[in-house]
Amino acid sequence: MKINEGITDRWIRVVLGVVLAIVAFSVGISSVSGIILAVVAAIALVTGASGRCPLYKLFNVNTVKTSGNRHHPVAS
Repeated sequence: MKINEGITDRWIRVVLGVVLAIVAFSVGISSVSGIILAVVAAIALVTGASGRCPLYKLFNVNTVKTSGNRHHPVAS
C-alpha cells in the first residue's frame, strides 16, 4: 500500500497517539476506557509512523502533496 498521509497529517496522528496513550495510562489501562484509549492511541501511532491509513485507501483519500515534494522522498 502506498503512503497516503501527508507530513502534517502524520505529525498530528503521532502527537495525538502519544497524548491518548498518556491519558490511557492516567485513566488506568485496565479500565474499559483506558483500553479503548490505548487501542486508539496505538492505531494513531502506527498509521502516523507508517504514513498509511487503510480508511484513507478505502475512501480514496490522499493528503500527500504531489508537487514540490522535496521533504517527503517516500511519497511516490
